Amino acid sequence: MELDLDHLLMMAGHDVDLADEVVSIFETQADIWHQQLNTAVPQSEWADAAHALKGAALSLGAIELATVCSEAEGRGRQPELLGQVETALLLSEVREVLAKTLDACARARHQLSRPGLRVASKDLNS
Repeated sequence: MELDLDHLLMMAGHDVDLADEVVSIFETQADIWHQQLNTAVPQSEWADAAHALKGAALSLGAIELATVCSEAEGRGRQPELLGQVETALLLSEVREVLAKTLDACARARHQLSRPGLRVASKDLNS
C-alpha cells in the first residue's frame, strides 16, 4: 500500500512542505484514533474515530484506509449494538490497515524529502 502522492500534493496546493506537514499531523493523530478503535470503547465513539480517520485518510490519498473506516463507521452508526466478536474483527481490520498506512506515510515522507521534488514545488508555488 502506498499513499497517492499526486493526490496529497494536489490537496496541499503542490506545496511539498505542507504535504509533509499533513503527513506528520496524520501520524501524530493516528495514535489517538488507534486508542479509540478498541472494543472497550463505546460503539458510537469508535464510529466517531473511524469517521475522523476516514476524512484524514482521504486527504492523504490513503483510499484503502478510508474504505475500511467507512465500513466501520457505517456499521458502528447502526442503532443495534454489534457483538463483541464482530466488533473485534471489524476494528482489527481498521487497525491493521492503519498500521500499513503509517508505514506508507514513512515512505511518502522520504519521497517528499527528495530535492528535485522540493525544487519543482517551489517553482509551482512561486
